[in-house]
Amino acid sequence: MLLSPQEVLNTIHEQVSQILPDAGKSAQEDLTAQLKILINGVISKLDLVTREEFETQQLVLETTRAKLEQLEKDFAELEKKSA
Repeated sequence: MLLSPQEVLNTIHEQVSQILPDAGKSAQEDLTAQLKILINGVISKLDLVTREEFETQQLVLETTRAKLEQLEKDFAELEKKSA
């Protein structure tokens, strides 16, 4: 399962806190902020769609597939009748 960008950032923050437990809170927050900027930059360059867009396209595909299957059945019946 894919993590949301926020979940990725939270995981990174937790790992930074574990790796640098003795570092000052300010240093941890600075590192986390820099990593967030870096990750958001990378994510923004990716060609991604939202979950809503994906689900909408998935529904369109399922509907189109059902219509195509029905058309194939209708065509097969017409071929049988004309033969």
